[in-house]
Amino acid sequence: MYTKLLPLAVLATTALAQNSSMSLVGLLGATSSLSSLASIVESVPGLADSLGSMTNVTILAPSNDAFNTLNMSSNMTSSDSSSLQALLTYHVLNGTYPASAVLETPSFLPSILNNSRYTNVTGGQVVEAVKQGDSVVFYSGLLSNATVTTADQNFTGGVVHIIDTVLTLPESDADTAIAAGLSGVAGALTSAKLVDTVDSLSDVTIFAPSNAAFEAIGSALPNLTAPELANILEYHVINGTVAYSSTLMNGTSVPSLLGPKLMITLGDDGSVFVNSAKVIIPDVLVANGVVHVIDNVLNPNNTAAMPVATASMQTPAFMGATSVASLGSLTSGIPTASTVIGAAPTQAVEATSSQGAATSSSTSGPAVPMRTGAIRAAALFAGAGIWMNV
Repeated sequence: MYTKLLPLAVLATTALAQNSSMSLVGLLGATSSLSSLASIVESVPGLADSLGSMTNVTILAPSNDAFNTLNMSSNMTSSDSSSLQALLTYHVLNGTYPASAVLETPSFLPSILNNSRYTNVTGGQVVEAVKQGDSVVFYSGLLSNATVTTADQNFTGGVVHIIDTVLTLPESDADTAIAAGLSGVAGALTSAKLVDTVDSLSDVTIFAPSNAAFEAIGSALPNLTAPELANILEYHVINGTVAYSSTLMNGTSVPSLLGPKLMITLGDDGSVFVNSAKVIIPDVLVANGVVHVIDNVLNPNNTAAMPVATASMQTPAFMGATSVASLGSLTSGIPTASTVIGAAPTQAVEATSSQGAATSSSTSGPAVPMRTGAIRAAALFAGAGIWMNV
């Protein structure tokens, strides 16, 4: 079905030879550009000892400048130490990944963040790693990107890469939709009373139509009952498999949450389609999986819809529907996006033959990931009383 989610044979070296006998705490203390991080780690009870005892890990270490550029004007504060620990552990990858192992094809590397208050991804919430030009870049929640400024600082337990931005915890599906400006998705989930249902799922892939996609079938929306709208939305969800864009395979047919199958097609140019909808923003990490923004609303009553490779725009899957200028009542009451979603990374997806693939199935209960949209990094550090002026 899919390629392996984490090509560790290529990216991870489980026994990378260490050139230094320095401990992590020693390395942080000896690196002037990491003095803020060193102070933060020391301020969280037990964290320094816990990190120091780990082996075969990669630390994405925000520089002093990264902490200085956080938006301290946020009016959201938190003194919850578990939230701070969640953010810090998200910067610790499970495996040793030297910069040379990061390729132009994105890989999704598991962190040690597995607290069900913040993630419902089996094996730990991931960070996207990709080489862009001469740079190694890591993408986190809301497509926030962090570039490696100093790579391959070895310590006894693995390797440290210094990055220029603090990672963003992936948010719930509904909060991500709002933050990304996908008011049509957010409004539809609210109208269909599916917000809590979708947010509580484990290991999901969501194909989220853009606002323009909803507007293209706008005449049909007012006539939909809540159950009909719910069926449409559930047809956009794959439950039990986190399918990142670089793991999708041409010709894959996979059941949706509703039941009818979705067909994955890869174009010769690397473009990705689900049924007749094109993925226009891939790999938006969320608390319980991944979201791909698409340019068409999928129709569970038109499962045979397929893309026309030569077309600049695909025909809507709802025959007879006409476009509208705005979504009106569907988005009434949905907050305006307060977060600018980052630029999507350049993808290098190559079509492959349809074969079996690894899936990611949760064995934990349906814990609802915390709505991390209300917990920004700057607020966490300020609320915990550990902000440093460097």
